[in-house]
Amino acid sequence: MRPRKPPVHKLPVTGVLRLNSPAEIWYKPALSVVVASAVPNLLLYSLDRLDLVMYTMAGSLCALYGHNLPYARRAHTVLRVILGMAAGLAVALVTASLTDSTAVLIAAGALLAAVQKTFCDATRIGPPGNVIFAFVTSAALFAPQELGQVPGHMALMLAAGAFSWLVTAGPVLWHREGPERLATARALDAAAAHAAEPDARTRHAAAAAVQAAWQSLLAAGRPTPVRQELERLVVHAERALATTAGDGHTPGAGPDGHASGADPEELRRWAALTRGRGPVPCPPPAPGTVEQLFGINAERAGQRMRRGRREARRRLLRALGPGSPVLPVAFRTLVGCALAGYVSSALGVGHPYWAIVTAASVYQPNLALSWSRALQRTVGNLLGVMVFAAVIPLARVDPLVLVLCVLFFNFAAEALITRNYWLGSVAVTPMALLILEFGGFQPAGELIADRTLDTLVGVAVGFLAAIAVTNRRASGRVERALAAAGEARDRAERAVADPAADALRLETARRRLTASLVELRDAGDVASGEWWQRALPEEELLAAEQAGHRTLAATAQRQGLTTLPPANGAV
Repeated sequence: MRPRKPPVHKLPVTGVLRLNSPAEIWYKPALSVVVASAVPNLLLYSLDRLDLVMYTMAGSLCALYGHNLPYARRAHTVLRVILGMAAGLAVALVTASLTDSTAVLIAAGALLAAVQKTFCDATRIGPPGNVIFAFVTSAALFAPQELGQVPGHMALMLAAGAFSWLVTAGPVLWHREGPERLATARALDAAAAHAAEPDARTRHAAAAAVQAAWQSLLAAGRPTPVRQELERLVVHAERALATTAGDGHTPGAGPDGHASGADPEELRRWAALTRGRGPVPCPPPAPGTVEQLFGINAERAGQRMRRGRREARRRLLRALGPGSPVLPVAFRTLVGCALAGYVSSALGVGHPYWAIVTAASVYQPNLALSWSRALQRTVGNLLGVMVFAAVIPLARVDPLVLVLCVLFFNFAAEALITRNYWLGSVAVTPMALLILEFGGFQPAGELIADRTLDTLVGVAVGFLAAIAVTNRRASGRVERALAAAGEARDRAERAVADPAADALRLETARRRLTASLVELRDAGDVASGEWWQRALPEEELLAAEQAGHRTLAATAQRQGLTTLPPANGAV
């Protein structure tokens, strides 16, 4: 049957502003950015140079990144963030010092936003993504600047960035395996949810969580005794996932409907203990654990052999190469940010950088998600302007009060944004406006009017640009993901059928197939929310996912992770 082309999607309204449960580690990025900001801000206050806060804030905001990563990977990631922030800020400051043309500054801001969006998506750096970069560089473009001041301002940014690096990497001294423990606990919880209610949704969530746990453990470095215990727990999570064949029923399900050999309550209990600071739970090894961990150790050794700048550059170039799905979204960012800035300037806004930042924040992986972000941004910014109007009289009482207000909103933004983006924006907006106060008091009414107008222009023009600039490569990504999943499934089936296949071959095949199925579902989810594209092979996607999970179950059976009853015909 020929796949049916999906109609133009209805844009969601209900549920877009619904509050979620707070993120598990919401307080860590919130506290990190407060500490990273408080020290340089208070130091500048003591020197009576609060006019330089904008430059130290550029470095302090780097502390928002990398909190889900193991500390070894986090140290490298935050370092790259600092260098990327420094590069963008240097371009912005030099440009601002060389020209006063608003048209040129807007073009530079849009180009920087597009480049930042491209690299953040290509490297999958994670939240808060490109928005922080766009905020810093766009604001710097419209700040008064002399060319001779640039080296000193860059030194302030780098010094604050170095302190941010210490803040984000410092917890390794007392909680070395914290991120890996959290990733393992999430995998156990997702496996428990799947064992209790086996369906396609919980299966994908469990597969993604297990894959993330393995990636965290592989990136953590040397396998310490705690990490080895965590690996054994992830094997238990995979065992619960492996009992599902992928076609709607659960092989070996007991009378209570749970997957054979997987007790949801026990998995949840292990997850709770793993999250704590006490000893990691040590249940009896799951069947096939020795063979699987042998494959994991071999993969870890292979990663060490491939490590290096050349390999990192090769991966980045592949992500940016022809046909990459990140390029159309980057072009959307360029067009939308430029148009938003020019429209805002034409309407009389003297510093239209907020329109550029607003447009940059709208662009998500597909149009449906971009619409949700546009609605959230509008509501959050408009409410945030009202908060700023209420707070500004207090903030102007004393410079120290201003510093404390900025720190408070900094914490509130990171604490609330995981509940919903609009709620975090309620705190981000007054924080951004208060930072302008460090350079000198400005009429509050003018700030409020400009920010309101910039928000409406940035959202409206940015979303219209997203509609106009199509992203047909979303379908291409689905096709490539289908091909990759088919190839990975064929390799796994050959390994299962080969009596001479060793543990390393089986584990490598199963891990590759798991990663390809996670990528396949993600590609399908992104493409399903995009307009003006080729027909989506929905039936082929479903069949490929079901076949892939059946092969995963057969591979797990061969490895000894689980036993499938022959009557089920799962293979």
